[in-house]
Amino acid sequence: MLISKLINSGSKILKEGNVQSHMLDSELILSNLLNKSREKLLVMTDYRVPKYVIANFEKLVSRRLKKEPMAYIFQKKEFWSKDFIVDNNTLIPRPETELLVHKIAKIFKNKKIFLLDVGTGSGCIALSLLSEIKKAYGIGIDISNKAIKIARRNAKNFCFQNKLKFYHRSLDNIYGYKFDLIVSNPPYVCKHQIKNLSDDVKNYEPRIALNGGNDGLDVIKKVIYKSKNILKRKGMLALEIGHGQYYKVSQILKLEGFKDKFLIKDYQNNIRSILAILE
Repeated sequence: MLISKLINSGSKILKEGNVQSHMLDSELILSNLLNKSREKLLVMTDYRVPKYVIANFEKLVSRRLKKEPMAYIFQKKEFWSKDFIVDNNTLIPRPETELLVHKIAKIFKNKKIFLLDVGTGSGCIALSLLSEIKKAYGIGIDISNKAIKIARRNAKNFCFQNKLKFYHRSLDNIYGYKFDLIVSNPPYVCKHQIKNLSDDVKNYEPRIALNGGNDGLDVIKKVIYKSKNILKRKGMLALEIGHGQYYKVSQILKLEGFKDKFLIKDYQNNIRSILAILE
C-alpha cells in the first residue's frame, strides 16, 4: 500500500471515531513507524509500505481510536526541546509548564542552587531546569515508584544522573535539608471534576497525579506547609495551580509566611503558576 493511501485510511478511521486531529495523528503514527520525519513522509507518496509496518500501523491507529494519548503510544513527549520518556505512570508534560521552567531558569540562571521537585513524574521540570541552570543540583521525589524509574531513565539519557537524584518518597519523609528552590506541579483537579476531563486524560493519565481532593487543594496545601520548614530563608516555592485557584492558594501562602513574587499566566491568560518567597 502507498504511503498516501495508508495515511488517508488511518485518518478516515480516526475521523469516524471523533478524533479531532485525525490526519495529523495518522501521519505521526506512520512517520514514527518508518523513522522518518512527517515532512519527509509527505513527499514519499510513491513509497510502498511493507506489510509488517501496515499491521503495526493498524494496531496503533486502533489504540488512538480509543483516545489513548499519542505520547503514551510513542512513549515519548517533547518538552523544553527534549524528548522525555513517558508512560501511563507519569503525567504528559504540558506546554504551560514550560512557562514555569522558563521563569525559574531566568531567575536562577547563574546561581548555584539546591532544588527539590515534588511529584516529579517524568522528571521533566527538574531536568529542564538543570539544563538551563548549570550550577544547579537537587532531588526529585514521587510517591509512584514506577514514575521514579521513568525519571531516572530520563536523567540518564540527558546525563544528569550525578546532579539530580530521584527518590520514591513522600514529602513527609524529606527532612534534614534546606533548599533554595522547591518546585511542584501537584495534583490540583477537584475529585468530583475528574469525570469531566477529556477521555484521553481521565482514562489514561495517572489518577494519583490528577486528584487534588475535594477542593483540588489537598496536595498544594501539604507542599506549602512542608516547604516552610525545608526552604532556606528567602528561598522560593514555585507552584503550578489549577484554573481559578489563585486566590485561595495565595491566601494560604500568605498565612504560612510566603510572599507572592511572580505570577505566571497560561496561553488563555489564566494565572497558572505562583512563585513565592519565604519571608
